[in-house]
Amino acid sequence: MIKHRNIHHLRGIATANPQSFHSATTTADDHDEQLLSNIKSKSELLKSYTVTPPIKPWPQKLTTKRLCSIIAQQQNVDLALQIFHYAGNYHPNFRNNYDTYQSIIHKLSRRRAFEPINSLLKELRQSQTKCGEDLFITLIRNYGIASKPKEAIRIFLEINDFGVQRSVRSFNTLLNALVQNKKYDSVHIMFKNSRKRFDIVPNVFTCNILLKALCKKDDVEGAVKVLDEMPSMAMVPNVVSYTTIMGGYVDRGDMVGAKRAFNELLDRGWLPDATTYTVLMDGFCKLGKFIDATKVMDEMEENGVEPNDVTYSVMIEALCKENKSGEALNMISDMLEKKYVPSSGLCCRVIDALCREGKVDKACDLWTILLIKNCTPDNAILSTLIHWLCNEGKIWEARKLFDEFDRGSIPSVLTYNTLIAGMCDKGELCEAGRLWDCMGSAKRVTRMKGLGFWRRCWIKDALRMNRLILS
Repeated sequence: MIKHRNIHHLRGIATANPQSFHSATTTADDHDEQLLSNIKSKSELLKSYTVTPPIKPWPQKLTTKRLCSIIAQQQNVDLALQIFHYAGNYHPNFRNNYDTYQSIIHKLSRRRAFEPINSLLKELRQSQTKCGEDLFITLIRNYGIASKPKEAIRIFLEINDFGVQRSVRSFNTLLNALVQNKKYDSVHIMFKNSRKRFDIVPNVFTCNILLKALCKKDDVEGAVKVLDEMPSMAMVPNVVSYTTIMGGYVDRGDMVGAKRAFNELLDRGWLPDATTYTVLMDGFCKLGKFIDATKVMDEMEENGVEPNDVTYSVMIEALCKENKSGEALNMISDMLEKKYVPSSGLCCRVIDALCREGKVDKACDLWTILLIKNCTPDNAILSTLIHWLCNEGKIWEARKLFDEFDRGSIPSVLTYNTLIAGMCDKGELCEAGRLWDCMGSAKRVTRMKGLGFWRRCWIKDALRMNRLILS
């Protein structure tokens, strides 16, 4: 905050007499012009202003490390930017350097506050500060995540302007950003120009990104061609290379091609990892070949490869589709035993499958297991279970479950609506009315359309009855 010494005096004149204010400001302006003409340096100019730090307490001794820490701790990006500028412009004997620029740009780009970044980069370039490549890698990555591939390319092309030599690290980051944004043709073009235009020698990671782009584009033949040419480029295809090709075949539904790539991986002496096996299992599951997927999982365990969370998710989804909800429940229990946390969607899928098979009690067991394993069920899981309990006529069990959840978390409008609808269907209008009152007293926004016209009428009637009885 900057205030000139005369400002409070002028405000007093303006309040007392507007006409006097005009003459006073004219006099003040003349005085300011005379004052400014006598000031010969920036330091003298700054002394004529009162500068307030953006946060209190402001450290008396400021180091680069301390400023970076202060910026990182700020939740408000505007305040973080003010802190950065105040430190560089007003703190005695302190000057922003590469580390502090990297800190503020990292903060802004992660929070998608890109607007001030160009001016910061301009300042950095003009200051002729010695830079590193990490700042630009962070920026390229975050532009990619924010769906700004053109900006990611622009930053990559400008790296050399800061006296930094582009390397394969920033190049690979850019290619990944392009794949994220489905710019597959751009990946191929950049790769072909890597040596001639950018003076960058691709490595095996670069080729794997190209393989991924080609497979996503459904050009598996082109990807296989690149795979075959890798040795001539002094690169040895690795497990990721073959797994990527397998994924391309799986997306086509070509399990013969996927199995061929898998066998070639083995022939080359590589050991498949959990991701490789999971890709193969996922392909069989998508085609409804659950027995083949199970065989792959058995083979995986025989070879000492531990399933990961994605492996479990693929198999649990397949078990639910095969109406094998009991086995899906057992597998989700194994998943929890190995400290993997199943997604809310996966738990809802298993609960839905169990209830469709009439195993509502087993679905409630899953709720209990989640609580025991410290995986607090969320509103989506609660709403799914309440829906099926009400559907089975177990509305009071549903209410008990709701109350248990309400003690530790805030039920959503959907959860309220699901339980209220169940109460209405079973004729428990007074209880539905109490729930309605509870939802209103908690100042929640209700979505009336989800309950249906007649249920809304029943609830309103029940509320009127409750109020008459209480009065």
